[in-house]
Amino acid sequence: MPQLIVVMGVSGSGKTTTGAELARRLRVPFADADEFHPASNIAKMSAGVPLDDADREPWLAAIARWLAEHADGGVVTCSALKRAFRDRLRTAAPGAYFVHLAGDAEVVTGRVAARADHFMPVALVASQFAALEPLEPDERGLVLDLDQPVDVLVDTCLTAAEGR
Repeated sequence: MPQLIVVMGVSGSGKTTTGAELARRLRVPFADADEFHPASNIAKMSAGVPLDDADREPWLAAIARWLAEHADGGVVTCSALKRAFRDRLRTAAPGAYFVHLAGDAEVVTGRVAARADHFMPVALVASQFAALEPLEPDERGLVLDLDQPVDVLVDTCLTAAEGR
């Protein structure tokens, strides 16, 4: 399995749950991207205002530092919606492997609506899908259906890695 894994996707795709289980099974450190947001970003999103690229820069820099500090292995979540964001992370961790949890906007909207303890409002789901640039063929990674059970997602990640 690649040493550094970024579990990516829009808010509500299951990044945290999948990433935490993947890290547990790989016995490596785990970090949730939400922990890296400055208070100003959380306030903006809580108010229903999408982040712009300038807002995301300190957040991406913090995630990139975490990746660089965990060169011996780790799993981190990050929406990594744009290729430029993933390139930024790869600069810090050239071997990073991306697991994109992709799926239907309706499923994601339902998940976000059901979360009572998160700062991301349902109103921002559409903006995340609008910004999303899927993994390109030259990017190391795997695309999985976010509507699968967590154990299936993690098993698929591990199986795919064994086949390389």
